[in-house]
Amino acid sequence: MFDYRSKLISVDQALALINDGDNITVGLGANEPPALLGSLHQIADRVRDVTITNCLATVPGEYLSVENVTKAFWIDSWFSTPQLRALSGTGRVSYIPNHLHLAGTRRNFHKRANIMISLASTPEASGRTRFACGNTYEEKIASQADLRILEISPNAPHSFGQNYLDWDQIDYVIESQGYPGTIPAAKPNEKDLAIGRAIADLVEDGDCVQVGIGGIPNAVCSYLYEKRDLGIHTEMMTTGIMDLMKAGVITGARKQADVGKTVFAFALGSQEMYQFIDKNPDCFTGRGEEVNNPWVIARNDNQVSINTTVEVDLTGQCCSESIGTLQISGTGGQSDTATGAQRSKNGRSIIALYSTLEKVNKETGELETISKIVPTLRPGAAVSLSRNDVDWVVTEYGAVNLRGTSIRERVERLISIAHPSMRDQLYADAVRCGYLPVAASVPRLAAGV
Repeated sequence: MFDYRSKLISVDQALALINDGDNITVGLGANEPPALLGSLHQIADRVRDVTITNCLATVPGEYLSVENVTKAFWIDSWFSTPQLRALSGTGRVSYIPNHLHLAGTRRNFHKRANIMISLASTPEASGRTRFACGNTYEEKIASQADLRILEISPNAPHSFGQNYLDWDQIDYVIESQGYPGTIPAAKPNEKDLAIGRAIADLVEDGDCVQVGIGGIPNAVCSYLYEKRDLGIHTEMMTTGIMDLMKAGVITGARKQADVGKTVFAFALGSQEMYQFIDKNPDCFTGRGEEVNNPWVIARNDNQVSINTTVEVDLTGQCCSESIGTLQISGTGGQSDTATGAQRSKNGRSIIALYSTLEKVNKETGELETISKIVPTLRPGAAVSLSRNDVDWVVTEYGAVNLRGTSIRERVERLISIAHPSMRDQLYADAVRCGYLPVAASVPRLAAGV
């Protein structure tokens, strides 16, 4: 029998363990420890140069205020969120480029954590304690940390899988009534629905799917109710996936690996979804280094990867995480899942985006429409998915397959799914860039080629 009380400390006692120059890694997204992060600002006057490494920050703690971050804390993140972007001018927030399945391994190589802290569920009878909503990098970071602290809450889901520390691997626990962080479900708009339908048309009965969250992924899920016996091998468990499981669309019956199981590295969505994964034998939380490993992904035939991007150039390069040099999100598992799906027998990778974006012209103050299919990416834009790895690209004007195509073919196909008002200019730009000969001699292909 494990001795729970021997490792129990208060939040204040946990804060007292943090010293100048410490490097703290917290759990991803819904695994962020709300009680501890909600109190972290209390030591801002005592400590200096403490690095907080996070991913998909969900806890709106005061430690992220401009005043505190400039005095006490550095923030390194695998995925930028609005609350981190608000701190971009401080010089103390920085993005960590990475592929998600290598996040923990590469971070340990560069900067081993002094302290690892995550939200966790109530310990099992053996003392085994599970990370609440995933194990993307948590166990990997904990394996080399000096101190491993778990924030135990009865409101954290107890999910099954490779997502635990045994009692002798835990240094301290603190108790809270905290809930996992949530993100609201985006309601699909007209463009989302058009793109969702086009993507759903590429999904067949029995396929194994990876899908994320947002307007487009939610629209995709809304059209998948027509399918049968879908499987799930995904980095992110979402509310949309839960709904499809409840409806009997997702059974996993035709998977080659983890048959009958919905496999994910982390869960992020609604409280209802967290309750759904709680002690659910159909759900399996895997280690991020395995779930997102392209070779592991490829074990299932008919793997379909569905991701979104910010802009794509006429050669197929996808920027999915920045607007020029401004980091707005992260690579996450996009490259992992896209390349993994294409290694799968009959697998497909799908990248989706709107054809245009409306923005205010800073000089005139007027609203203008710009194309998101562009001749070249903006200066400083990150290439999240290389043109060597792009497969299907979908906008509200159709879907085109770039697999194995030449630059000239890519240009023709991508222009065919650009906004009609942008196509002539894109042809002219393609000629200027040397991608095409004289524009008049180029056949204009229909969408869906």
